[in-house]
Amino acid sequence: MIPADATFNGTFPFTPHVTDAPGFPMHYVDEGKGEVVLCLHGEPTWGYLFRHLIRALSPTYRVVVPDHMGFGKSATPPDRSYWLQDHIDNLERFVLALDLRDITLVLHDFGGPMGMGLAARHPDRIARVISANGPVSFGQADQVGRLLANAATAPWFQWILKAQADGSLETVLGQLGYTILSTLKLNGFEDHSIITDAWLAAYGAPFATPADCLGAIGWAKGFATGMHRFEMPDAAAVRAIRARPALAIWGMADRTLQGAHFLPLFRDLFPAAAVHELPGVGHYCLEDAPDLIARLIADFLRQS
Repeated sequence: MIPADATFNGTFPFTPHVTDAPGFPMHYVDEGKGEVVLCLHGEPTWGYLFRHLIRALSPTYRVVVPDHMGFGKSATPPDRSYWLQDHIDNLERFVLALDLRDITLVLHDFGGPMGMGLAARHPDRIARVISANGPVSFGQADQVGRLLANAATAPWFQWILKAQADGSLETVLGQLGYTILSTLKLNGFEDHSIITDAWLAAYGAPFATPADCLGAIGWAKGFATGMHRFEMPDAAAVRAIRARPALAIWGMADRTLQGAHFLPLFRDLFPAAAVHELPGVGHYCLEDAPDLIARLIADFLRQS
């Protein structure tokens, strides 16, 4: 776990907050005042991914960015499971403890199905949905089929299946602190000009030892073993969320969550919503195009 006051050479200067509501010390950023923008990261990142967006939006909005269990500055309890449904449970407890309402979700990677799980349980708390290379899995008939079709050609998912089969998954991901750059690159990280010692430290520090890697291992292992469970919304939740303003921003150089497979899920749920396909931008779109994405999100928030 990263020390709460770590700023990584001033690149993450935000006041740390911690809550025990999910049953472990969960770190989060809570900057600004106004309508809530809740940013949800995925694998193997943490709130650092949203640092540019926090700066851009916090003068006007309340930007809340939790680090999920096993990631970033949050704890990595050894006695917990790290399946999707566990993360949804943790997020629900977090949101209820802070009593967050009128939430704009910003979803990246597995933050997508996690945030949509929250939306299924509490549609009344969701005001808008923004997908930034984050799948909006929400009970669509083809959501599992699209996930499997994507996995058939995505190098990251192919590696996970192979590593689980040959018994190397936990050993390899247990060294994530040393292999973080190659892992990011495999998934789709395109702008190498931003790599600095502080940047590498920020992404590698959460995974200093194999025991610190349980979150990253759990997410991969859950896919390989079929342990993740999507939250299934009822008809009332589907009607409510379909009526919300929505926006999709997708880096089309994403090799892990390919737009051809996942943008149809978004369009099915939000047929009238704007979709911005960004050529040359990878899976970690908030690293590859932070200024453009911040502008698109700010414009969307103002206009909706």
